[in-house]
Amino acid sequence: MIHYISKERLTLERLKSIIENEEKLVLSQEATDAIIKCRKYLDSKMEDIGRPVYGITTGFGSLYNVTIPKDQLSQLQYNLVVSHACGAGETVRPQIVKLMLFLKAQSLSYGHSGAQLITVQRLIDMFNEDILPVVYQQGSLGASGDLAPLAHLSLPLLGLGEVLYRGRIRQTAEVWKEKGWEPITLQSKEGLALLNGTQFMSAHAVWSILKSMRLARWADLIGAMSLDAYDGRIEPFLPLTHQLRPHMGQILTGKRFIELLEGSELSRRPKEHVQDPYSFRCIPQVHGAVKDNILYVKSVIEAEINSATDNPNIFPDEDMVISAGNFHGEPIAIPMDALAIAMSELASISERRTYQLIHGLRGLPKYLVANPGLNNGFMIPQYTAASIVSQNKGLCWPASCDSIPSSQGQEDHVSMGSNSATKLVRVVDNTETVLGIELFNAAQALEFRRPAKSSPAIERVFEDFRKVVPFIDNDCYMHPLIEKSVEFLRHEQYLWPLF
Repeated sequence: MIHYISKERLTLERLKSIIENEEKLVLSQEATDAIIKCRKYLDSKMEDIGRPVYGITTGFGSLYNVTIPKDQLSQLQYNLVVSHACGAGETVRPQIVKLMLFLKAQSLSYGHSGAQLITVQRLIDMFNEDILPVVYQQGSLGASGDLAPLAHLSLPLLGLGEVLYRGRIRQTAEVWKEKGWEPITLQSKEGLALLNGTQFMSAHAVWSILKSMRLARWADLIGAMSLDAYDGRIEPFLPLTHQLRPHMGQILTGKRFIELLEGSELSRRPKEHVQDPYSFRCIPQVHGAVKDNILYVKSVIEAEINSATDNPNIFPDEDMVISAGNFHGEPIAIPMDALAIAMSELASISERRTYQLIHGLRGLPKYLVANPGLNNGFMIPQYTAASIVSQNKGLCWPASCDSIPSSQGQEDHVSMGSNSATKLVRVVDNTETVLGIELFNAAQALEFRRPAKSSPAIERVFEDFRKVVPFIDNDCYMHPLIEKSVEFLRHEQYLWPLF
């Protein structure tokens, strides 16, 4: 299968399909022509430009007023890439690096960056061959572009750095020799085109949104199982209430729960209690707010991945080279911080439902085991969930609130969006674990309601879950079971479109 890189709007759903189906990238003729046209314009402009142009005939950052001789412009771009490869910390996971390659090629394909065709094609070749540069999580301020991470992404173009290839980290030069590829000689402005841009932030955001969309749907399904296992009431999900407060996510969540619990014996039976705790009764409001936020952040990131985010911007038709700020990460840094808060809340309300299930209320045994005291049962999985939820609270401090001037004050306001991005990934991972723990508890609790049954939709999930995670009679080693519960959430066959 092939995906043609073009100006056609790229959606997250399409991007997900490309990655999952291992489609190969090919430059469309439209993109090829745009890249060549821009490069030819820039080359001709260099002959009679007559004035300094930032990053093309000058140094970078606070060195913007240092003019570079024409015969040193290629060396200038080489120096930029190698000097900026100063990343630190943990390496970026391969799936996100692959997204970075795609998004950088996409951004350069619009013909406003001045990249050579061979440069863009090499990025595509690396994507298609699963040759993934080793990139580090720390180093970007999320303002002048993701400079350090994108420098590591770009090093292999020069035959430098390290790449992950066929399961091993290897020197780029060795892999290039095997492939018969030569290092690329960067032309004027190319290093800046590669390093300016938001592809580190954007790739983390894409990965996080796609996972958040899956987890938001699982949260409804797991929450419905917990509700039935807790002998909860169905009235808070009826549409009459939500018509009075018509937030789209709230309405959809109420509707989804009614559908999920259709045919449930447990939800239909008479209730002794007149109200449920907020973690059950307010699911439409909380899950709905999370869905609304995901939809908003998705719209922002889709705008971003369809943008040229380097600097300067080149406009061949208008005969203009404009130095501006499309590399600044603020438009996506704030939404990423907001998404981290939303997903943290999804984990928070999930942990509270887990706590209610093990509390020994409504006919359920304490800690969901038949002999509490001798057995600790599900006491400690809830501790684990509580610990993770607490960690999320710390991670949700918005990185975009911070700014530290750099480059001798020339870059005096930065977004810190790269920190927003890496924190967001951790929060989303944590939320997946907390939901896996709730599913582990909900399935256990549901068995204590037998012979009564939940709905066909819930029972189908329960039966498949029991194929990998058993009912717990007596205390056992639970870590592997939690891992299996989390792994179970990677499946999507039970799910439906979020909106």
